[in-house]
Amino acid sequence: MATAMRSVQASTLAGRAASIAEVSTSAPTSLRCGWKQGVQLATGSFSASVPCRQLRIRPVAPRSAFGPPGGALTPELKEALDKYLSENKVVLFMKGNKSFPQCGFSNTCVQILNNLEVPYETVNILEDENLRQGMKLYSAWPTFPQLYIDGEFFGGCDITLDAYQSGELKELLEKAMLS
Repeated sequence: MATAMRSVQASTLAGRAASIAEVSTSAPTSLRCGWKQGVQLATGSFSASVPCRQLRIRPVAPRSAFGPPGGALTPELKEALDKYLSENKVVLFMKGNKSFPQCGFSNTCVQILNNLEVPYETVNILEDENLRQGMKLYSAWPTFPQLYIDGEFFGGCDITLDAYQSGELKELLEKAMLS
């Protein structure tokens, strides 16, 4: 009886999984988690303030789709970065975003900027390999996060943390907000 029950449950789950996502065996896939607001509570009521995880499966483009190995800072990418940085006073290129940092160094920078209560934008470099590699060339800095203030590269996590602890970052951000 228990074996029959398990096979019924397994076939039911397999049917649901097939209807949710079709995964091609010919193309590689990656799993990506995203946050979705709201979760169905046991009482049947709905709360928009309780986050729950949502798992999405998406095909991964072959490495060749991102251009030459190692990435390249194309003129179009450079122009787009210049424009974006000129339109935003403080930009953090990071792994994840300010709501969901995906590495400890990115989280540290987010916490610093949040503590200073400065308006800032984040760019998730994990979403585009060409952007990720191009940013390394654009800033001549090999790691992330990368903080830009008033269109100029400021530094990575260690430099940002040191400047925050010394008070230099607060002064620089105040000047940038006034310009």
